[in-house]
Amino acid sequence: MMQVQKKRHVVSYENMSPELAEAFAVKYPKGSQDCLADAVKYTKPDGTPFYAVTIELPDAVYLVKIKVKTDDMDDIERWLDGEEDAGNEGVGGASGDGDSDGETLPDDNISQYEDSDDGKD
Repeated sequence: MMQVQKKRHVVSYENMSPELAEAFAVKYPKGSQDCLADAVKYTKPDGTPFYAVTIELPDAVYLVKIKVKTDDMDDIERWLDGEEDAGNEGVGGASGDGDSDGETLPDDNISQYEDSDDGKD
C-alpha cells in the first residue's frame, strides 16, 4: 500500500484560507496569542527568522507564520527556562541607578497606597 505524502505550505496568519482559519481557531481558540507556547523559530535561507505553528488538515500540513516581537519571545523563553530578567531585578528603586533617594517600595503592604477618598462617591 502506497503512503500519500501531504503537501506542505507556509502561510502567514493574516493570509489563511477560511478552512485553515477554522482549523487554527479550533486548535487555538484565543487566537494568535494563544499559540505562543507552541511557536517554533525558523530561519529563512537569507538568515531572517520567523515564528510559526503547525496546523494539519486532511490534505496538507501548514506552517502558519505568527508575528512575534523577538524581544517578547526571548523574554518568554527565558521565563519558561526559569531565568530572571535582569531588567526586573531593580524593581522598587533598588537598581542603584541614582534616581532613587534610597527608599524601596514594600512588596506586601499595598494598603499604604489607598486613596483617602475611596468609596466616598
